[in-house]
Amino acid sequence: MEYRRLGQAGLKVSALSFGSWVTFSNQVDTKLGLNCMAAAYEHGVNFFDNAEVYANGKSEEIMGEIFKKLEWPRLKYIVSTKFFWGITDGPNERNTLNRKYLMNGITGSLKRLQMDYVDIAYCHRADPNTPMEEVVWAMHDMIERGYALYWGTSEWTAEQITEAYQVAEKYHLRKPVVEQPQYNLLWRERVEKELTPVIEKYGTGLTTWSPLATGLLTGKYLGGKVPEGSRLSLESLGWLKEDALSSDKTKKVEKFVGIAKEYSFDPAQLALAWCLKNKNVSSVITGASKVEQVHHNMKAMELVSKIDAELLKKLNSL
Repeated sequence: MEYRRLGQAGLKVSALSFGSWVTFSNQVDTKLGLNCMAAAYEHGVNFFDNAEVYANGKSEEIMGEIFKKLEWPRLKYIVSTKFFWGITDGPNERNTLNRKYLMNGITGSLKRLQMDYVDIAYCHRADPNTPMEEVVWAMHDMIERGYALYWGTSEWTAEQITEAYQVAEKYHLRKPVVEQPQYNLLWRERVEKELTPVIEKYGTGLTTWSPLATGLLTGKYLGGKVPEGSRLSLESLGWLKEDALSSDKTKKVEKFVGIAKEYSFDPAQLALAWCLKNKNVSSVITGASKVEQVHHNMKAMELVSKIDAELLKKLNSL
């Protein structure tokens, strides 16, 4: 395993990390989750990603119980969670980053995770209805009170991230150190173009999600098939299915799988390795509903050095 700095922060995260989105509670219970996280840890993974909204809080509860059972020293692993969508109903409980919601959100997450602090707290989306000063002050205070060590953003625009940095600099507050965007061979623009200025100016780290494009880049959905138990077979993700199986994406995936076969590489491992090839990426978040998938994904580390200029050119041409 390779360990990379979280942007300009001193914290080092494993290049491949383990996330619970979609899987925990929906596909993975505590027993299976424990086996998957233990397998990831054995491969050197030290970063485990979560969010308040995942499975409406159940994902945090499962992960918290797993950490309790595994009894790893707290210094050995990194945990993140995210806030914005909310899990209860009310004017200050949904789709907001106001101070009241954020402070209530972090205490709720810590209770579900059964820990004193998280390493990274993300603002899951930007909130146009809350002044940026209020958001940055709340995240600063969250850190000052020991509830989190670092804070970051997820799916914020370059302009929004820049505004947050400017507010933090103006009032001498804790700055965001990381952005969590989607990044894969089929979704590249934000990371490689839009976010480049803030990465270069502020040293923002990237913990990227959906490296396999919702599983498309594994090739398992080619032919219009949706394997039972796969992500797109879940009723709760019906909104993803139509877009994921569009003819345009299918054609690109067919070409990608063909290139992988040409080099005798596994498509999923090659897709992960391609993400890791970008040195601006601090960590690529992987997911798994089976222990075998964890072991399979971790082998992507072996392919990074094997992606030469010729192969990279072929992949980028897609």
